[in-house]
Amino acid sequence: MRDRYGDVAVTRLEGNVVQCEIQRGPNNFFDHQLIKDLADCFEDIDADADARVILLCSEGKHFCGGANLGEPESAAELNTRTPEKRNPLYVEAVRLFRCKTPLVAAVQGAAVGGGFGLAVMADFRVVCPNTRMTANFVKLGFTPGFGLTHTLPRLIGIQKAMLLFLTGRRINGETAADWGLGDIYTDNDKVRPAALALATEIAANAPLAVTSLREQMRPGIADAVQAATDIEGREQLWLQQTKDYKEGVKAVGEKRPGKFIGE
Repeated sequence: MRDRYGDVAVTRLEGNVVQCEIQRGPNNFFDHQLIKDLADCFEDIDADADARVILLCSEGKHFCGGANLGEPESAAELNTRTPEKRNPLYVEAVRLFRCKTPLVAAVQGAAVGGGFGLAVMADFRVVCPNTRMTANFVKLGFTPGFGLTHTLPRLIGIQKAMLLFLTGRRINGETAADWGLGDIYTDNDKVRPAALALATEIAANAPLAVTSLREQMRPGIADAVQAATDIEGREQLWLQQTKDYKEGVKAVGEKRPGKFIGE
């Protein structure tokens, strides 16, 4: 296990906890490379017997602001993708779900779109008053990804997941905790310490039993997420080529409602 994987800094903490900090502050936008680096890191942690729990956190104001809309996917890259070819981003995302080490996420500020998917991927989320979670894909003119169509209903039920998906609504940390998206609700300045306390509590237990129980509680989750992202990727591909998608990206960038025409 290295001390850095691209923009992910790795630190061994006391109590067999390994901290993985995304260092792209203040917004910590994600892309294919960041998710690949996280997946490489998690696989190496899985192979380390002294690493029992991962604490996933981010520097700066936000946990993960999603994809950087200021750097949209190039037309050339879109043209290389087909409905039969899996989105490379989701290939890496599925690797995260195959991680065998329990994962606690400290979620301050925004967790948006794919960044929301990254937070939901964790076993537990620690949230606070300034936490803001949104699956705002429909406001951009396309549909959820990162396996959210599988993972979010599993956490909060189909009705609440549909409410978030179809409205693109943003919820705060208190609502996230009420709905079961946040497992611990704490003060803004205590998110990481609270996440570390939970990670340490888990790591103090028999590691083989913890790993076995986690597998029993999440049977086939990686394969289910792969199946979900195969569908999500195909739907996103054609929607990203519509006029509504172009308008949605522009509207979100300009912080205004989109003027959608169904084309």
